[in-house]
Amino acid sequence: MSVANHALTIPADWRDFLALTKPRVMSLVVFTGLCGMLAAPAPIHPVIGFTAILCIALGAGAAGALNQWYEADLDGKMKRTQGRPLPAGRMDRQSALHFGVAVAALSVILMGLAVNYVAAGILLLSILFYVLVYTVWLKRRTPQNIVIGGAAGAFPPLIGWAAAMGDVALLPVLLFGLVFLWTPPHFWALALFVKTDYANAGVPMLPVVAGERATRAQIGLYTIPMAAVAVAPWPLGLTGALYGIVSIVTTALFALLALQVATRMAVEGDAMKPEKRLFAYSISYLFILFGAVAADRWFA
Repeated sequence: MSVANHALTIPADWRDFLALTKPRVMSLVVFTGLCGMLAAPAPIHPVIGFTAILCIALGAGAAGALNQWYEADLDGKMKRTQGRPLPAGRMDRQSALHFGVAVAALSVILMGLAVNYVAAGILLLSILFYVLVYTVWLKRRTPQNIVIGGAAGAFPPLIGWAAAMGDVALLPVLLFGLVFLWTPPHFWALALFVKTDYANAGVPMLPVVAGERATRAQIGLYTIPMAAVAVAPWPLGLTGALYGIVSIVTTALFALLALQVATRMAVEGDAMKPEKRLFAYSISYLFILFGAVAADRWFA
């Protein structure tokens, strides 16, 4: 039975609308945006700063809602997403679409009027990129979906910086590049141990299309430029020693975990512990690194 024809047995409530925004994903988006703002050399008024972060959160939530609206059929085929409001039958697709469009419009308009038009423009670009380029165009068509689509989640540091400065500089561009290059090994590690889910849904993730060995090799290869971009702000004089030391230590650990994944052979029925360790650490890694960017600026 298609999601569109699914009988609604439980009325949607505020928890379902919150679930549409993908709160866990939003937390990382908001944090990287906040750190991009705090890393800027010019202070921002607290009210304007709060408004900017609110707009980033609303924009991320709107993108998540529109993603779930478009992918309701895929979510219904995968175990880890079957409990979401649309495939579970707690909400109709039209409500999700209206909610996503309304929140997206609110976030961009508020950012433009209360903060500045540069930040609003980048926020709009990030929403459109995630919804149209990644969700609609790439995800169902190519195993490069995560590689190109990774840009969608990399915009928040640029938005945060632009909110404070009204422009874009080299440091936020490097932070954009860090998230962009971090995304493939992060998601491919996940895809390795949920490959069956993606295969059942017909999503051409790299492990499904190219196999586990090629995916492990790509994780290792993408970690190399990611590591270079992660450390680069320090030797370029954009950050101080605090960030430099943290970036070297945390990136070395990321590289070690990625190497374990890249060089091992899959064993039938194994628990894929190295892949799960890399995926879990990759989330903490980004939080720590972006926290170090902000701390370096404030405690320098």
